[in-house]
Amino acid sequence: MSERITPSYRPRQVEKTAPCQVGCANCGDIRGWIGEVAQRHKTGISREEAYAKAWRLITDVNPFPATLGRICPHPCENHCNRSDLDQPLAINALERFLGDFGISAGLPLPRSRDRDCGEWLGVVGAGPSGLSFAYQMARRGYRVTIYDAREKAGGMLRYGVPDYRLPQNVLDAEIQKILDLGVELELKTTVGKDISLETLRSRHSGLYLGIGAQQGLGLPVPGGDGPSVWSGTDYLSRMNNGETIATGLHVVVVGGGNTAIDAARCAKRGGAEVTILYRRSREEMPAIDHEIDDALDEGIDLMLLATPVKIERLADGRLTGVRAQRMQLGEPDSSGRRRPVPIAHSEFSLQADTVIAAISQVPQLTGLESLDHDGNWLIADAKGALDSDVLAGGDALGLGIAGEAIVQGRRAAEQLHAGFRGSGSEREPGPVRPDIDSENVLFATKPQADAVQSAKLPGEQRITMGMAEVEKTIAEEQFLAEVDRCFSCGSCFGCEQCYMYCTSGCFTKVESAGPGMYFTINLDNCKECGKCVEVCPCGFLEVM
Repeated sequence: MSERITPSYRPRQVEKTAPCQVGCANCGDIRGWIGEVAQRHKTGISREEAYAKAWRLITDVNPFPATLGRICPHPCENHCNRSDLDQPLAINALERFLGDFGISAGLPLPRSRDRDCGEWLGVVGAGPSGLSFAYQMARRGYRVTIYDAREKAGGMLRYGVPDYRLPQNVLDAEIQKILDLGVELELKTTVGKDISLETLRSRHSGLYLGIGAQQGLGLPVPGGDGPSVWSGTDYLSRMNNGETIATGLHVVVVGGGNTAIDAARCAKRGGAEVTILYRRSREEMPAIDHEIDDALDEGIDLMLLATPVKIERLADGRLTGVRAQRMQLGEPDSSGRRRPVPIAHSEFSLQADTVIAAISQVPQLTGLESLDHDGNWLIADAKGALDSDVLAGGDALGLGIAGEAIVQGRRAAEQLHAGFRGSGSEREPGPVRPDIDSENVLFATKPQADAVQSAKLPGEQRITMGMAEVEKTIAEEQFLAEVDRCFSCGSCFGCEQCYMYCTSGCFTKVESAGPGMYFTINLDNCKECGKCVEVCPCGFLEVM
């Protein structure tokens, strides 16, 4: 008779990769900064200390928490395990709260070393990518000068995002923190006109190009290049500059991205009746979903599966309407979305005094033609290098969200710093950790509770408020309740379940406890009952 083998249930501590971090464009330690606040009672620090520590964790990789907390489409939330219980954690609202705290408390951006580097870096473009690069280099002790053609720094954050989403005083405050590190800013300076690329390359030890993609494409239809037709980027830029644009009573916006939604909502605030014309279905619209909902709530008409074929004008050139054609969805194209196919004999007309084309945008490469490019787009290698002394990032390489532009600026800075200071100076990649899904989280250990919602006025009231910010930062009590909803997936949060259930004294409390580390294990005492693994709510403990 064969001997019966008793299974072993010896525990081990294994940190897992939090799913929210997998979904974060900026690769931020979301679980870590939330844990600093949620676990403050266990670590013995005050609320303000916890807020400051959390803010510093965010700004280590992203100097714009108050800004991104307002405009980021927060893909991290789509990955949150809590979605399988009730609603994902409101990570964007939490980041915004901490960003506003950092501004009100006057917290300085963290330095990693005093200024003692001899190299002088140049940055072309004061948008999110260029500012991110400048921040990461300045905090490491480098002299940095940013050159920008505009009157103010911010790039598309300032000139492409309306004030009702991102007040300029918030953006100004976060940019000033970067300048406080000693970053120099030369505005109204256009490369190729006021200074040449060759001069910049000879002046600086290295260049970073964060020029963005601020040139909107026009409508490639008859009548599309005449008066009263604006590109979305030009329209928003002028609006954000405080200009008054006479659009007439009827505005048609062509496009389905964030620029189209922002332009439509601005035109509505100017008193026009606005129709968005989009050639695909709502599901294919690349704009942030809740921004589309807000536009509809504000009385904007969304006409789907239709595209303009002609801009109708009088003999004197005045715009009177848009001739459009109905579409149907065919097979997926290279973007993965279903291709819009015209429906024969389906043309119709829309009344219009102004048309805003928000179909796409490209970089302006004037003065940079000597660099490797394909049409209007710069071509860089996998690390963002265009040449031995020139790197690039952000929308100049391909359209993306602000978080992606920021992380590209950071990675370029880390790469350049490593080259200057030798191997080992670049941010070392963390260890490869296993993922953790909702099946390995004990949802029963926390009560069900919907995510916090930011206060927002009804659509009609938002319109009457003009360009005033439409959404409020959550209150402190809401913030504290929301961080407590986090399960700290894959990392110990000090619940003490293992410590209480272990009858053999395997677990010893750590004296200097902190998020992710509260107990050590002495397996010499382990009776291999497996109870600790069974009761671990965050999936940090597993069987060896």
